[in-house]
Amino acid sequence: MARVTKKAKTTAPLPFEEKIWQAACVLWGHIPAADYRKVIIGLIFLRYVSARFEDKYAELVAEGYGDENERDNYEAENIFWVPGVARWSHIAAQAHTPEIGMVLDGAMAAIENENVELKGVLPRVYATPDLDKRVLGEVVDLFTNMDMSDAHHNCDLLGRVYEYCIAQFAAYEGVKGGEFYTPASIVKTLVAILNPLPNRRVYDPCCGSGGMFVQSAKFVEEHSGQRDTLSVYGQESNSDTWKMAKINMAIRGINANFGKHPADTFHNDQHPTLKADYILANPPFNLSAWGQEKLQEDVRWKYGTPPAGNANFAWIQHMIHHLAPGGKIGLVLANGAVSSQSNGEGDIRRRIVEDDLVEGIVALPPQLFYSVTIPVTLWFITRGKPQKGKTLFIDARNMGHMVDRKHRDFSDEDIQRLADTFAAFRQGTCEDVPGFCAVATKEDIAHQDYILTPGRYVGMEEQEEDAEPFDEKMKRLTTELSELFEKGHGLEKQIRENLAAIGYEI
Repeated sequence: MARVTKKAKTTAPLPFEEKIWQAACVLWGHIPAADYRKVIIGLIFLRYVSARFEDKYAELVAEGYGDENERDNYEAENIFWVPGVARWSHIAAQAHTPEIGMVLDGAMAAIENENVELKGVLPRVYATPDLDKRVLGEVVDLFTNMDMSDAHHNCDLLGRVYEYCIAQFAAYEGVKGGEFYTPASIVKTLVAILNPLPNRRVYDPCCGSGGMFVQSAKFVEEHSGQRDTLSVYGQESNSDTWKMAKINMAIRGINANFGKHPADTFHNDQHPTLKADYILANPPFNLSAWGQEKLQEDVRWKYGTPPAGNANFAWIQHMIHHLAPGGKIGLVLANGAVSSQSNGEGDIRRRIVEDDLVEGIVALPPQLFYSVTIPVTLWFITRGKPQKGKTLFIDARNMGHMVDRKHRDFSDEDIQRLADTFAAFRQGTCEDVPGFCAVATKEDIAHQDYILTPGRYVGMEEQEEDAEPFDEKMKRLTTELSELFEKGHGLEKQIRENLAAIGYEI
């Protein structure tokens, strides 16, 4: 991990985020849709590793020891060794030559040759005839003109831009984009509630682009200053997304084990012996045709074989199987998992509750995701819960704010309120708040047929007492209604007269 100079934390938009997005918009008209994301993400990666390398290179030259070409000086600070043909100064000089595509592909190949963990991962799509080299040169100029002076001090600089672009891709592409992107506020909520400690193992069995790991590392760094102590394990079945996750980790300076290759988590577990301290996941909602028939006697199905038509409880049990003693799980599931009684799901949920694993359930508001509108719930599962025999239910459906016409988001204050409520619950000091949160015993849950819908437990929000006597209120309301009726009749008369004036009678 490179040395980091402590600077004031900021989440303000970087000045070049939108410029990069504009570059993507320009490219869309010139290359196949399947390639534009690879083009932009590859350039983000290449620009960043080169900037960090060149910063360190200049620092070593200034020291005057003549060791600026010794690879160990870079690897000691978790900085990629960037060969000469991949340094941005070399690329920028050839931005407007017909060979710029081959220059960029060659840069990717050279970095892969020097960094084993990225072998076969970086995109080599720049020399394709489908990509207009004039347009590509303009995009390279955009990257060249960005202020990268903070790259050495802030290893998250381009990471934040990466996250911005992934969010934009998800919004633009709809379902396709949303497959690999979980909104940051949801990930932050999971992490804040789980409260990960340093020197622990973090696992995501369907890791997408790796957002769970990014937020976990940020949280640990902010609370202990030991970001690089987490051991990260992930798995992803989609080849392009698996590669994107590896690039994302490299940008962030996070060492991660994503297995030897992309693979299906249920049928080719890349971490079969792993027992993780924290598991965070947003598995595909209500996944059907997941291959249950080939896993009938699987050791992971401790609480019952999941139904063939829905993998929700396969994901839950897979995670429980990989959970270390004292470990915690935070995952996102479609609402059906909290109440379904069909195909044995109710029995599986009952056994998990009876085993005292469910620590908390949070009902989320709609429109948090870019690609789905179905209601979703956060599950928190813990081995060795501090509050044995009890479960915290939170109804957060009225929380958050609309950022545009289609999308809702949680503020930092919203996330902190949820995290504080869980912290109070674990300390035994949480008080029920009607309409928001309630603590239920296993007996309470049994009385509800083991249905875990928060609304069943938190009840209705208390309403302010109405001091106006009923008779007085009815007189006031009927008077107001009479006045509205009178206005309505007046408007109807006026409309009829206006229509008659132009020759229409009704």
